[in-house]
Amino acid sequence: MTSQAERDLSDLEIERYARHLVLPEVGEEGQLRLLRSRVLVVGAGGLGAPLVQYLAAAGVGTLGLVDDDIVDLSNLQRQPLHGNSDLGRLKVDSAADCVEAINPQVEVVRHAERLTAENALEIISAYDLVADGSDNPATRYLINDAAYLAKRTLVTAAVMRFDGQMTTFKAYEEGAHGPCYRCLFGSDVGDTKDSCADVGVLGALPGILGSLQAMEVIKELLGIGESLAGRLLLYDALTTSFRSIRTQADPTCPLCGPQASIREIKADTYIAGCAA
Repeated sequence: MTSQAERDLSDLEIERYARHLVLPEVGEEGQLRLLRSRVLVVGAGGLGAPLVQYLAAAGVGTLGLVDDDIVDLSNLQRQPLHGNSDLGRLKVDSAADCVEAINPQVEVVRHAERLTAENALEIISAYDLVADGSDNPATRYLINDAAYLAKRTLVTAAVMRFDGQMTTFKAYEEGAHGPCYRCLFGSDVGDTKDSCADVGVLGALPGILGSLQAMEVIKELLGIGESLAGRLLLYDALTTSFRSIRTQADPTCPLCGPQASIREIKADTYIAGCAA
């Protein structure tokens, strides 16, 4: 029996991914790599919507979706994974139906649960890469720590009001590695009350950042272009401006620094949270 790694693209796959195949940076080998890839998307909400849709369309073979929330009318302003007919359904179920409609070749693994200190490392370890679309700092710290300990690349974004930011973390790499989330934002989880529900968000904004996330995820899976690791991308929707800031690892970081003290996920370190 021919393994997934050894197989050729089918005629239908050649037609579906034709615009990828003519790109020298992708080609048949790259498309097969995408089809073999496993990506975990945390949050089937505003950022998760374009992430899931574009990764499915690109042919990422397995998408894991983490979200315990149900579809609410207020979600529809920025979460086009879901529609009126999905109100009251689990978001992972609605998102899975959307993936099926886009690309039935993609396998969806539904994690209809909160990402917690008890399950984060096990869930994240089952995937090649993590895309964080969560909506609160506590969950971002948890994803960061688990991704680092599992040695998984993390592409993360955040939005609020009219502003967005995005970066990639690969602090687990040997040598002069880039920063982790704690390097940039400190080690105090702090006050987590502010969210889009509190201060608002323009509906198209997460679509922009989530689409950029999808691009960075695909780049990392294919190993092409310049990684966003070591740079923080800032977007201001009101001025239509992008700014890139160089970032560095913190030598005193308790997670990725030389004197690291965080070597496991402890339940009392995080405030339980889920993705939006």
